[in-house]
Amino acid sequence: MVQYRRPESVLVLIYTSHHEVLLLKRVHPFSYWQSVTGSMQEKEIKELAASRELKEETGLTNDGDMIDCRLSRSFEIDPRWQHRYHPNDRINIEHEFHYLLKDRCEVKLNPKEHGQFKWLSIDLAIQKTWSWTNKEALERLASRL
Repeated sequence: MVQYRRPESVLVLIYTSHHEVLLLKRVHPFSYWQSVTGSMQEKEIKELAASRELKEETGLTNDGDMIDCRLSRSFEIDPRWQHRYHPNDRINIEHEFHYLLKDRCEVKLNPKEHGQFKWLSIDLAIQKTWSWTNKEALERLASRL
C-alpha cells in the first residue's frame, strides 16, 4: 500500500533578537533557499511537527522559543511534489511558527535535505527565499519587528 503524505505542513521561521533570519539551501528536487518546512505526520499535532522538523533540519531543540503564530495558509501542491500526495489532494495547509534565538548559532544540517545555511537580514531573506508562503511569512515578521 502506498503511503501518501498528509496535505498539511509547518513552516518555521528561525530568527535572532538581532533580526537575523536563518535560511537553508534545499538540495532536492532542485536547489533553492527556504526556512524550515515539513509535512505533518499522520495524527501529529502542528506543535510537535514544528519541533520535530526544527530538530531534523537544524539540530536545534531547546535553544530558543517556539511561537505558534496561529496562522495558516492554503496553497496548491506544486506538480513536482504531487506524486507524494494522494491523487485527490490538491491543496496543502501550512501552519506558521517562529523560533526566536538570542543570537545566531551553528546548525547541524540534514545533508539529505539541505546543503548550506546562511544567516541573513530579513530583507535579504525575503529576496532569497523561493516560496511565496515563506516570503509572506518573512514580510509579516519584518513588519512586526
